[in-house]
Amino acid sequence: MPEISRFYGIIVAMFFDDHNPPHFHARYGREKVVIEIESLRILEGNISPRALGLVIEWAAQHKDELLKNWNLAKNNQNPKKIDPLK
Repeated sequence: MPEISRFYGIIVAMFFDDHNPPHFHARYGREKVVIEIESLRILEGNISPRALGLVIEWAAQHKDELLKNWNLAKNNQNPKKIDPLK
């Protein structure tokens, strides 16, 4: 699972050849969540509200890059790093 970004203790990654809909995984300590890229809704998991807010803010700023990375990963290519939340 390639890491694509890291900020405030949150690790964001994508799996190669993962199932639809396009999504990414975020981990904060022992908490994990899967977020759909288009709607930014939680598909599974749970993380603290503060961490979730940071993840959603970051994802909203980088939707296009996330979708490009999804397509790369679906084709077994390494996704690109995405700038962390500033």
